[in-house]
Amino acid sequence: MLDRDLADLYCVKPFRLRERVKRNINRFNEFYRFQLSANEVNELVSQNAIPSKRSLGGSLPYVFTEHGTLMLASVLNSDVAIDINQKIIEAFVELRQQISVTSEYSILNERIRRIESEIDSIKTNQKFESKVLEGKLSQLSRDVIQFSQVLDEFQETHLMIKRPDEQSFKG
Repeated sequence: MLDRDLADLYCVKPFRLRERVKRNINRFNEFYRFQLSANEVNELVSQNAIPSKRSLGGSLPYVFTEHGTLMLASVLNSDVAIDINQKIIEAFVELRQQISVTSEYSILNERIRRIESEIDSIKTNQKFESKVLEGKLSQLSRDVIQFSQVLDEFQETHLMIKRPDEQSFKG
């Protein structure tokens, strides 16, 4: 949920809500809240999810997860915040229940699991192929060294044996 929407629900001004969060920043890790980027805000405005950037209060808004809303109740510490927070959590629970029984969700979830499995398989194959490639490169390196030694021996032997037209005959 956007910080401005939560501020409305908790009957505080958005900048006060953000101020309380900043004063208690150690309670809000990346799983509890994150800040929208300018591009994300532009997308929200262009899709009419929010009427204008001005309605966000002049700064990039924070978005709070279910756990973040729980934590907000503790930093706002008012009866209104606790009451509203209970209603928000109930809404999240209801939403989660509806999603879990929806057949499209289960199909989508299965697709995600299948894709994750394929990614793991690809990673495993890449490690295997990498080891095979390392083995081939190692063998190629040994072959190059062996060829180099044979070439060196050939050159030494060639220097010892002169061609007949290069030999000087005294007679």
